[in-house]
Amino acid sequence: MKKLFLLLFVVGLTCLTMYRPEVLDVFSRQSAVLEIGNRAPEFALTGLDQNTYQLAGPRDKPLVLNFWASWCGPCQGEAPHLRELYLQHKQDLDFYAINVTSDDHLADAKKFVEQFKLPFPIPLDEQGEVAKLYQVRAYPTTFLIDRQGKIHQRIIGMIDPQTFEKELQELIALP
Repeated sequence: MKKLFLLLFVVGLTCLTMYRPEVLDVFSRQSAVLEIGNRAPEFALTGLDQNTYQLAGPRDKPLVLNFWASWCGPCQGEAPHLRELYLQHKQDLDFYAINVTSDDHLADAKKFVEQFKLPFPIPLDEQGEVAKLYQVRAYPTTFLIDRQGKIHQRIIGMIDPQTFEKELQELIALP
């Protein structure tokens, strides 16, 4: 009986704590950041090629931002499609395939890039900070960012190449 009372007390205290205004404000600000049409969180990461890749406001071209890990089956499944789409659209779009290195091994990420012959930049999120900013909870997760630096689309899971092609055309057509 004492254990049940203690459990109910802890659950009740947790619920009361979560509904404090300042806690709710933090949760709502995090959610609002990633709503379609809102500005994408800014970041700068070093890539496998040692160049710096960043997202900071307006851009010359829209951006496909793909979060992945080498052990992820759906990431392996979509890699050839991303490669093909990049080769078709590299004049109109930038592609960053962010390896969430905090959930992966650098050697495995390098093998993955070589295996699938990925020609686009591979920024390394070694601390997982950018994945947290973008609230990535599953791999792959892909964001389409327009020229104004705003989130146009969020796709969780493996892309469907035909549907994704249509979404890319729509993104390219935006001002």
